[in-house]
Amino acid sequence: MEMFKRGVYLCVSVALAACGGQEPQSQQEPGAELVTQEAGLTAGTSRGCDFNIFSIQRPGTLPPVYDVRLNRAASATCPWAQASLLLGSSTSFTPVLSLAANDLGVAVSYVYKSSPSGSSPSLLSLRHVDPETMAFVRSEGLSAGMFGSGRIYTGSLAILADGTTLTVSGTKTGVISGETGSGGNYVATYADFFTSTTPRTVVAY
Repeated sequence: MEMFKRGVYLCVSVALAACGGQEPQSQQEPGAELVTQEAGLTAGTSRGCDFNIFSIQRPGTLPPVYDVRLNRAASATCPWAQASLLLGSSTSFTPVLSLAANDLGVAVSYVYKSSPSGSSPSLLSLRHVDPETMAFVRSEGLSAGMFGSGRIYTGSLAILADGTTLTVSGTKTGVISGETGSGGNYVATYADFFTSTTPRTVVAY
């Protein structure tokens, strides 16, 4: 019986982790949006300031629309006040979020859909945000397949050891423009991402 209980508790724990451990937005009490934010949280530090990216469902929207925001927290080490920036939105699709930061800037990405249609593609938006002004410095995107026939499912950001090269890695269907190799996984590399507009390279495998 004890082993059975442990198995049930484990299944519940895995299920909660998979769905973010939160109730549907329509059933949440006031203030419960913080749970949504924490579930989608990705964080980093730039010039002494802590940043996090999160998504939150707009109240009263049907189909649901999720706003994606970047927050800069006020702290003793941050020379600027708290600030928040709207990065974009996603319709009928919980956005997949990622953030990577160093003193050159803050890189944020989110996978989103712009239409509630089941056949509409999921895309990835990539931004470089200035940590002081909270303004967009560079905007890029990834899509797969011709005329939206493919999908970008995930995207995770990483800054390489040189401090200037940014990579986006994830899964997809279809072909990303300019990719070499083939397969359902990809790595897009942006050399000097924070200081130039050098075109990306994409490898699929």
